[in-house]
Amino acid sequence: MKFEEFKEVYYGTLGWAFYTGGRPAFKQFNDSLRFDYRLAEQDIVGSVAWSKALVTVGVLTADEQRQLEEALNVLLEEVRANPQQILQSDAEDIHSWVEGKLIDKVGQLGKKLHTGRSRNDQVATDLKLWCKETVRELLTANRQLQSALVETAQANQDAVMPGYTHLQRAQPVTFAHWCLAYVEMLARDESRLQDTLKRLDVSPLGCGALAGNGL
Repeated sequence: MKFEEFKEVYYGTLGWAFYTGGRPAFKQFNDSLRFDYRLAEQDIVGSVAWSKALVTVGVLTADEQRQLEEALNVLLEEVRANPQQILQSDAEDIHSWVEGKLIDKVGQLGKKLHTGRSRNDQVATDLKLWCKETVRELLTANRQLQSALVETAQANQDAVMPGYTHLQRAQPVTFAHWCLAYVEMLARDESRLQDTLKRLDVSPLGCGALAGNGL
């Protein structure tokens, strides 16, 4: 096989992508922005926290950190105002999109923010932050549902209904009792969600792709 033929078969799909950008189909397969754009707010918040950590180890000065945080906060407001704008970008993922926008705002200083971290620990952090926010929303909805069930039970204390077991009517129960049974089930769900919050409250930032860094 001639080199030109080999280059077309192999490098055109993999290695040659470093020089030519690769085939459009491979880029579409590899890019994740159309999925992880939802993590934009978490990626920005995590970046602000990381900028503060870099000050403590001397990578950033206090003034540099302030510039980065101000720019990131502006970007955060822009994302909240129009999250769909992200999908107009050709960036590979949300991390590269945020970094690119940051560089647009503060220049080369924006590149220093990635010191000591990789997209691996970034996405792990983003997902944890997203899950924490979602769990809190679930807890609020869960409590609202419990309150609604208690109110319904109080308003229907005299209503009687058949209780089932093995898909058959077993004994009469009150509708209020049936409602309150679900209140107890939801209470168990809340305890599980609270435990989930504790487990999520550990930051993987700084782990890198494998074994951390020397900072």
